[in-house]
Amino acid sequence: MVKALIFDFDGTILDTEQAEYTAWTHTYARYGGELSLHDYLPWVGTADLVFDPYAHLEAQIGPYDREAFDRERREMLHGLLARLEPLPGVLECLDQARKLGLKLAVASSSSAAWVLGHLQQHDLLQAFDQVITREYVERTKPDPALFLKAAETLEVAPAECVAVEDSLNGVRAAKAAGMFTIAVPNFLTRHLDLSQADVVLPSLAELELEPFLSSLKPGRSR
Repeated sequence: MVKALIFDFDGTILDTEQAEYTAWTHTYARYGGELSLHDYLPWVGTADLVFDPYAHLEAQIGPYDREAFDRERREMLHGLLARLEPLPGVLECLDQARKLGLKLAVASSSSAAWVLGHLQQHDLLQAFDQVITREYVERTKPDPALFLKAAETLEVAPAECVAVEDSLNGVRAAKAAGMFTIAVPNFLTRHLDLSQADVVLPSLAELELEPFLSSLKPGRSR
């Protein structure tokens, strides 16, 4: 029996990932460099992958003023983030989950300041029973620690949870935690093979939660 939904944050609740990538690529271009999706996508959904975007640019153009670069990037990112709204279907899914009596958590590789700040800004913090961020674990996704910690704090078994993810690192983490996993790719992660998930949806707006949960068989996969 499903007792909880555990959501990724970046790219699942808010499409911060596209905003981040846009800010990086536009600032790269202003400095004469290029940050390809091929190089960027493995970085999505984890804080543990060793990738230095500043060194990556320097390898292309030589030494540059990193502080000035970052000021430009952050200014652009701030403007992009200010225009974001929750992704389609998110609010409806949270509302349906509450009506069904499910527990709700966020499990994110991002920092608490980042996740809590955005949730508060969009009046979503109160929707979740727990918010688990990278400060809670030694390793982030694709390690399952974030999802396992979320289940622990919700006081439910991993097998009683459904995880909602957008990235390959996130899907791998949720499956390794033993959770039924829904993948909802966004503008960036639609380029990834997310077939390891139990279900792949084009949008959370496609999910009718009550009949969907009722359709899950004891083996959890459909």
